[in-house]
Amino acid sequence: QVQLLESGGGLVQPGGSLRLSCTASGTVASINAMGWYRQAPGKQRELVARIEFTRGGSTEYADSVKGRFTISRDNAKNTMYLQMNSLKPEDTAVYYCNAAVVAVVASAYKYLEVWGQGTLVTVSS
Repeated sequence: QVQLLESGGGLVQPGGSLRLSCTASGTVASINAMGWYRQAPGKQRELVARIEFTRGGSTEYADSVKGRFTISRDNAKNTMYLQMNSLKPEDTAVYYCNAAVVAVVASAYKYLEVWGQGTLVTVSS
């Protein structure tokens, strides 16, 4: 049906930057919204940032990342990006892509919410 592929994670020193990408593939008819979530060791998964695809592209950020992270989209490529600057050790987590999409299933349209496999971001010296 629909798959999400994340990339861009890795090891970075405090104060450094990373750019995450997430691309939706499969029988995607349209994307309503995409977002990044993260889960640190011993903690619950939390919303990092979200962006609308079907309207004006409104965005939402967690307070902990405002001013440091920027979410963006490329509708033509079904892709979402997260530019992460001024990274802190507290940002260390597995980052998961989430998408709310309309997919074609057996010649019918179906609303789906899907998750990527996650990409690890480690901020450490």
